[in-house]
Amino acid sequence: MPQRSPSYFHLHLVSDSTGETLTTVAHAAAAQYANVSPIEHVYPLIRTQKQLDRVLSEIEEAPGIVLYTLLDNELIERLEKKCDELSLPCRSILGPVLRVFQSYLGATITPRVGAQHTLNAEYFKRIDALNYTMLHDDGQHIDDLEQADVVLVGISRTSKTPTSIYLANRGVKTGNYPLVPGVPVPPQLERLTKPLVVGLFASPERIVQIRQNRLLGLRAHQDDASYIDRQAVAEEITFSRKLCARHNWPLIDVSRRSIEETAAAILQLLSEKRRAPVN
Repeated sequence: MPQRSPSYFHLHLVSDSTGETLTTVAHAAAAQYANVSPIEHVYPLIRTQKQLDRVLSEIEEAPGIVLYTLLDNELIERLEKKCDELSLPCRSILGPVLRVFQSYLGATITPRVGAQHTLNAEYFKRIDALNYTMLHDDGQHIDDLEQADVVLVGISRTSKTPTSIYLANRGVKTGNYPLVPGVPVPPQLERLTKPLVVGLFASPERIVQIRQNRLLGLRAHQDDASYIDRQAVAEEITFSRKLCARHNWPLIDVSRRSIEETAAAILQLLSEKRRAPVN
């Protein structure tokens, strides 16, 4: 009888910083195995031997894959030795990449734990972008939308707010404006020149499904039946697409896109806009 594959496995993620890099890579890899789910054990800010003691104890109790982002050689050596004793796979996520950098640049690294989280100009740029984005969510403060990098427009439930927040975390000042049936579009929006204005839309079926789920989740009653009427929703989408076409604003179909995929497409459009020669 063939051996049955396990439905889960233990995944130990050991980091001397926040663990964000490690978690992102681990999730990307684990997502390729649809029939197996990881039980994650995340250990951030592991910087001393005493802190590592607890990690090694938990690895021994729940054996599995061990991934790490550590820079201290003594911690690395001890972790790898323990995994070798337990016959467990143990890999550095940053190690191979750092070796490529070192080989190409011809210089040794200067170990800096959590260097990507330094309070530098880039960090404060992201904070500034997040503050701006929260103040300009859902059509607020439209008078200074000209200061935005990106403005998203679309009908209700096209993921404008979560996409805006994701972009803000990448340092992109983002405003968003909801297109509502029967409500005129403000002239300030149509006169924008500096920001990249992007229209988000989805299929009528997708919009209706999301709106119905939202109403059920809120246990709310929608007095306006057109909110979840397919024909009415289709007309809303047509209106938004015509508006974007009139102003030559690019459109992105978010029906089957994740927030991350939508944001990536917007960042590409923004990069192209910034590279384009000024007329």
